[in-house]
Amino acid sequence: MAPKKRQLPGVDEKLQKLLDANMDEAPARRRAREAFKKIQLGIDHILFKTPTDGLKMEESYEVNSRGLKIFCKSWLPATSRPKAVVCYCHGYGDTCTFFFEGIARKLASNGYGVFAMDYPGFGLSEGLHGHIPSFDRLVDDVTEHFLNVKEQPELRALPTFLFGQSLGGAVALKAHLKQPSAWNGAILVAPMCKISEDMVPPWILTQILIGVAKFLPKQKLVPQKNLAEAAFKDLKKREMTAYNVIAYKDKPRLQTAVEMLRTTEEIERRLEEVSLPLLILHGEADIVTDPSVSKALYEKASSSDKKLILYMDACHSLLEGS
Repeated sequence: MAPKKRQLPGVDEKLQKLLDANMDEAPARRRAREAFKKIQLGIDHILFKTPTDGLKMEESYEVNSRGLKIFCKSWLPATSRPKAVVCYCHGYGDTCTFFFEGIARKLASNGYGVFAMDYPGFGLSEGLHGHIPSFDRLVDDVTEHFLNVKEQPELRALPTFLFGQSLGGAVALKAHLKQPSAWNGAILVAPMCKISEDMVPPWILTQILIGVAKFLPKQKLVPQKNLAEAAFKDLKKREMTAYNVIAYKDKPRLQTAVEMLRTTEEIERRLEEVSLPLLILHGEADIVTDPSVSKALYEKASSSDKKLILYMDACHSLLEGS
């Protein structure tokens, strides 16, 4: 049973009831998001103050080749052809409809076409909340969507860039490794090339949990520090994450944790295979994903065009102003 959410300022009893509902399945998450739209956009955070003048924004659902109903969103310049296509891969537990909304608007205001989707089991997409039965299948779902975007007649000739944040950095890297020539470059923000030792249970407990995951893959049994506390040092910004009402905030499900660990181990082994142009951004004080592996990615990637920027004292949530 999920822990009861705390009462949020500006939330009446009716909205609180939606917030306290079980959000394991997508319909409950969709109802909560619809009810909280206005409240979210009224939050005093600079990303939510980005104007929408001159932008064309669309939300839709598509059924993918696995029969899953996937939430998609796009942000485009309203009166001009985009300079390039940016394909955003969100972080663990997240959605493309909260903090990224403002970032997408800024990119679109500067002439880029921005496309995003919620992964199966996250945000507004179909699937058990927070459950990743197979990271490879998740990457295939993401790749399928973005390749379909690329094939739109008005976008076909444009350069296409992957933009991955945290776990989305791992998604972007895996998408590139699966189809090395499909993308013109990648922007990786605090990429999950390795989960910080501070966030991983002790080795013996990890081995036990891996074994238990074979029998109880969906159970929420993985001990974890508070992600908002680890990702933000600014208390006010940390408190704002509570308004991301469809984010997955419970303990990780066993199979999800196993898939993330396996994926980071694979990425660490294959850093030399990364060949596309790279811009890597990471906070040196990040205790969620390990900045030392971003350094290793920069050093080992075979990309001829690559850049690493490390931000002193910055935590995990760089884009949101950690």
